[in-house]
Amino acid sequence: MKKSTIKKLESYRRDYIGNVYHELKTPIFNIQGYVLTLLDGGLEDPSINREYLLRTEKSINRLIEIIEDLESISRLESDVVTLNLGKFNIFTLVKEVIELLVVKAKKRKNRIFFDDMNNTQIFVYADREKIHQVLSNLIDNAVKYGKQKDGETRISFLDMGENILVEITDNGMGVERKYIHRLFERFYRTDEGRSRDPNGTGLGLSIVKHIIEAHNQSINIRSTFGEGTTITFTLKKAD
Repeated sequence: MKKSTIKKLESYRRDYIGNVYHELKTPIFNIQGYVLTLLDGGLEDPSINREYLLRTEKSINRLIEIIEDLESISRLESDVVTLNLGKFNIFTLVKEVIELLVVKAKKRKNRIFFDDMNNTQIFVYADREKIHQVLSNLIDNAVKYGKQKDGETRISFLDMGENILVEITDNGMGVERKYIHRLFERFYRTDEGRSRDPNGTGLGLSIVKHIIEAHNQSINIRSTFGEGTTITFTLKKAD
């Protein structure tokens, strides 16, 4: 193996370990702080004991989420995931995902517009569970990164012959062109446009990309800084 390749792999490994450490340390330190407070007398104080236990539970759930995402990306990158392919209605699946996110969207005053192509029967051939994961991640991101108090999330379809194109758009700050090619990298966040989400793991878009590519399909991002971002991906139409 060439020295340049070895150095590149070593740099990649250091960055990966550093990113994992960064993601894990906050919930771990939070849990430590809450437990120490309880042990130092807070457990007997009814005004804080329940609140600190709830905070501890929240941090534990965050750790679980990070570990599950790390497991998912590891399995996807190792090509050990078997797709459970089948025929399903993508229109119905999008509606299910929207229903799960509608409360969050209302809290952020974000309106979700769903273009159904005047057709409620859009069948694709894919792994339904994994495409649910893709849609949940992308629509959730669109809601999160849309304009504050006046956000819009738009979901539409385009018939492309053998494939269906799914398009998800937000009207947020967008991403500068120089950062777009890095958005699918593990843990990558831009300093501008999209701020770090304290409840995210930084692995969502990377997982989404691997899932779509495992289907032998494509996913793309286009964005205009100050106007918004659109993510599109294709799925094979079912016969």
